[in-house]
Amino acid sequence: MSEATTTKHEQSRWDLGDLFPSHDGKEMDTAIEALKDRVAEFEGMRESLSADMDEEEFLDMVQYLETTTRQAYRIGQFASLWFSEDTQNQKAQTFQAKVNQLSAEMQNRVLFFSLWWKAQDDETAQRLMRNAGEFEYYLEQIRNFKPYTLTEPEEKIINIKDVTGSSALQNLYSSITDRYEFKVEVDGEVQSLTRGGLMRHVYSPDPDLRARAYQELYRVYGEDGPILGQMYQSLVRDYHNENIDFRHFESPISVRNLSNDIPDEVVNTLLDVAEKNAGVFQRFFKLKAKLLGMKQLRRYDIYAPVASSDKQYDYDYAVNLTLDSFRDFDPKVEALARKVFVQSHVDSEVRKGKQGGAFCSSGDPELTPWVLVNYNGTARDVSTVAHELGHAIHAMLADHHNVFNTHSSLPLAETASTFAEMLLVDRLLEEETDEAVRRDILFAQVDDAYATIMRQIFFALYEREAHQKVQDGASVDDLNEAYMENLKTQFGDALEIGDEFKWEWVSIPHIYYYPFYVYAYAFGQLLVFALYQQYKEEGDAFKPRYIELLSAGGSMSPEDILKKAGVDMRDPAFWQGGFDFVANMVDELEKVA
Repeated sequence: MSEATTTKHEQSRWDLGDLFPSHDGKEMDTAIEALKDRVAEFEGMRESLSADMDEEEFLDMVQYLETTTRQAYRIGQFASLWFSEDTQNQKAQTFQAKVNQLSAEMQNRVLFFSLWWKAQDDETAQRLMRNAGEFEYYLEQIRNFKPYTLTEPEEKIINIKDVTGSSALQNLYSSITDRYEFKVEVDGEVQSLTRGGLMRHVYSPDPDLRARAYQELYRVYGEDGPILGQMYQSLVRDYHNENIDFRHFESPISVRNLSNDIPDEVVNTLLDVAEKNAGVFQRFFKLKAKLLGMKQLRRYDIYAPVASSDKQYDYDYAVNLTLDSFRDFDPKVEALARKVFVQSHVDSEVRKGKQGGAFCSSGDPELTPWVLVNYNGTARDVSTVAHELGHAIHAMLADHHNVFNTHSSLPLAETASTFAEMLLVDRLLEEETDEAVRRDILFAQVDDAYATIMRQIFFALYEREAHQKVQDGASVDDLNEAYMENLKTQFGDALEIGDEFKWEWVSIPHIYYYPFYVYAYAFGQLLVFALYQQYKEEGDAFKPRYIELLSAGGSMSPEDILKKAGVDMRDPAFWQGGFDFVANMVDELEKVA
């Protein structure tokens, strides 16, 4: 029996002590002052920058900046995680605002380096990078932004403007929406729930409860919908002003693509192939309607279980099952995941004010990542634990890189997390003897594929349209109408869509915080389908190649990393292969339906 199996895990709040004991202790004060001193010292190196400077002196500057960045990450990560614990905590709100301001100021004071680096001609850049080693890809990435970089005074103004502009609006969105309470009748009793608690009911076998849960969700969001919609409009205008008008990116999504180091043509191919395959999931929803005895699914029913199983999973069981599934793949993977629990870096409680959803946070690669989940005991919550631990494993496998290269680009960032989920599901199916539960799990795999691929693709397609509509003067009502059309295209005649879903888009935090982030989920899921198929075919021979892929972190371009895994992301057939994988799953489900 593994150590993981004999360890008792209880839901708890995480411990941030590995970062700092508190926000107002001497350790934090010392760290902030040390950061300011390091930045001041780095500023003093500005005079030594020249096209004919010594390569070693140049790389010493890069190394000094890397060490300074680690310290800044620790301070910023503490502020962010403390705020996430309770977004209604005014001290946490104030401290995060203080750190955001400090971060913007520090970024401005070191900004001269990246601006100088972008300004050098290619011959000088190649000479200075000749022996850059681990820093080469980081330095190349900076130069990729050369055509879109403004003057130093302009860049400084944007950094400061964001603190009281877009960042302030995003924090306000969090503060407004994280305080929401949702009231829904369950078993004859009205319950007051967080969003996480409410959303567990959309997976209920009770169709009326599913409907009530969704209706309550969008009733609450809809009450603030006009205000949340105006906030989104302001964020989009700000994004356009900076990135299209000033920096001259070709399109809003191009900003994200360059940050991901993914060519526009690849992303456009992904979106086009996905839109053409909407029928795969429409066929699945029609199959589900048949099994549920319904003529047509309602939008309330897309995650409905196909059997009346409402099995709950104890948190300790969920954690140990996840760790055991990792051990079956590779004991090293299990050992890395277990570190997150041993060091109390998991916040798994459900609390009012706590940030909803789930995430993994990694900053300085010397520190084990922190994981936030809102665990309610469903099979999906078990998968979420595996998903976020997958992110943590990815970060720890790449922790030998410098802080600039340890984090993978967004499209590859979902590789380990989604792969971890698939390992967990296989283990869950091995242990589950209840046929109704097994059938639910199998159907849930396609449900999850929908949520990760098609749902995210259509969010991205909506973002692309919404950004243009806002520039054309669209009202919030116009954006609602456009979103409803987006849903009709996505679902065709497979679903009946209630009018309240016009407010769904204002409930999606990603489009507020990270424009066009969402296609990364689809990219990652389709990639993992290909990798998991290789694992099933090759067994142990696959594992070293997979570990190498994750260990690369962000030290190479995504294209180069994927080439090592035998993937050509420019080929439409690769993306179609992912949808063929889904279509085959639907075929198998039709056989047992």
